[in-house]
Amino acid sequence: MSKTIRLSLALLFALLFVVGIHAPVSASTITIAQARSMPLGSVVTVEGYVTVASGDFSSATFDQGFAIQDDTAGIYVSVPDNLHLQQNRHVQVTGTLADSFALLILTNATVETLPGAKRVEPMLVNTGDVSESTEGLLLTVEGVITQPVGDDLPFGYRVYVDDGSGELQLFVHASTGIDPFTQGYFEVGRRVRATGFSGEFIDHFELDPRSPGDIHPVN
Repeated sequence: MSKTIRLSLALLFALLFVVGIHAPVSASTITIAQARSMPLGSVVTVEGYVTVASGDFSSATFDQGFAIQDDTAGIYVSVPDNLHLQQNRHVQVTGTLADSFALLILTNATVETLPGAKRVEPMLVNTGDVSESTEGLLLTVEGVITQPVGDDLPFGYRVYVDDGSGELQLFVHASTGIDPFTQGYFEVGRRVRATGFSGEFIDHFELDPRSPGDIHPVN
């Protein structure tokens, strides 16, 4: 995906975000899995724990969104302002289900912080198993870097890993502070372990790390 196309798509989504969508409303809190099964445009209320802190992906999403997960599923929440939500915070979100270049998200969101916090443990999966069924979840993969790092600045970087089950793109958002070009282990043939948000962009699935601690070499 070229930088020009990614920027054009991001600007288009920003316009749609401003316009908004009016849709049916879910009257009570439901699980994230139930929300994900509803039609686009539905207004739903869900609860969960923050897995991606506010603004971590802003260099490519052009918002200050965050992600949440409950015991059933996860989802990205797009908001225009940074709510300073850190990982593990318990929140309730009411928003509109929308498609952001193949990724299911919540927009036009109202967010309320709730008591309590919980660390969401990532699910360990094969690189070839990151798919529609894992979208929105916090995952961990381990594999060998198969290609030189791709420079997709100012949005981020593309790193490809494979554990033998299929090649997976790690999209490293520049806003996370991860710079593969200054860390010597991002070399073809090196084995790495990565944790991140299971995402999708247009025609491929990807894993999006959240901070420098989400990727490290494996001996």
